[in-house]
Amino acid sequence: MATVFRPLERLRAPRPSLQPGVAGSGSACGRCTLGAKRYLLTDSIVKLKEFQQKKVAVAYNLPSTKAIYFRNLEEKLTQNKLILKEELKTVLHLCQSREDAELVKSIIYRYHAENRNFTVGEYKFGPVFMRLCYELDLEDSAMELIKDKYLQGFFLDSTSFNILMDMLFTKGKYESALEVLIEMKNQDVKFSRDTYILAFAVCYKLNSPESFKICTTLREEALLKGDVISRRASCFAVALALNQNQVEKAMSIFSQIMNPENITCANLNLAKVRDKLKDNPTLAARFDEVYGKLHVNGLVTVYTLDALLCQVPRDKKSNTVLLKKKTVSRRTLQPLSQSLLTE
Repeated sequence: MATVFRPLERLRAPRPSLQPGVAGSGSACGRCTLGAKRYLLTDSIVKLKEFQQKKVAVAYNLPSTKAIYFRNLEEKLTQNKLILKEELKTVLHLCQSREDAELVKSIIYRYHAENRNFTVGEYKFGPVFMRLCYELDLEDSAMELIKDKYLQGFFLDSTSFNILMDMLFTKGKYESALEVLIEMKNQDVKFSRDTYILAFAVCYKLNSPESFKICTTLREEALLKGDVISRRASCFAVALALNQNQVEKAMSIFSQIMNPENITCANLNLAKVRDKLKDNPTLAARFDEVYGKLHVNGLVTVYTLDALLCQVPRDKKSNTVLLKKKTVSRRTLQPLSQSLLTE
């Protein structure tokens, strides 16, 4: 399927800029103080823990051994027998190694060949496979399958693409992550809020005129379609514009951010002001004085802008559920707000 997204089509593995970015944006997110292995998508989307718990349950309830189950599936492949949905579910959760993954891939191809016309409304295997690849560091296998035209329709949801982009982003493989974005566009998979965060983050890390053009085009298309662009995604776009010395564009995007008083937005302003005043000793001295007072009063973070942009996002949904569940102390049977002081 041809895509109308021309700027993406022309881009082929751009080189990251060697010029220093805003407030230390050239540092690797994986090594920053706020960083972690997963720092663009929330746990409620990646669901690695949930996936691993399911793997334990599947292995425990297996009527035979894993070796016997795998051998039976290999025989079905050899004899060209039908692969059932539950069998694919099970084998995805039994996979523990790269060797196991090769069998999983063969079963996916066979299953899709037999069910390519019955995927609408069915169980979504794409995200499960991507979680498996995330767990086993199989980003190459994930890339291979998601780009294979023979499997188009197997990865129908944005979550599959988002998890793969997140996986590649955490490993610093920004060009590959951009390829996934291109593939997502070509397969006409609808972008989600998280897709825009990932896309703008990848463009920010590539930090080139080409990636800036892609980010700008994506944003303009999203606004025309009425898609929601989160504040976090917009912050990546602002930081990229600043790094590319597109100050007016950065100001334009920043002015459209709803509630820009959060710490990341504030540091976008501080970072640019400090840079602009370096040639004016008088104003620079005044800025340092104000900055010093803010720092003494604990109003300035010690983290780089890059660390703030790439920090682990809070999973608001799970926090809300936790608060709702823990309203009463189990020991005192008092409301939690009161019992916290006594316990």
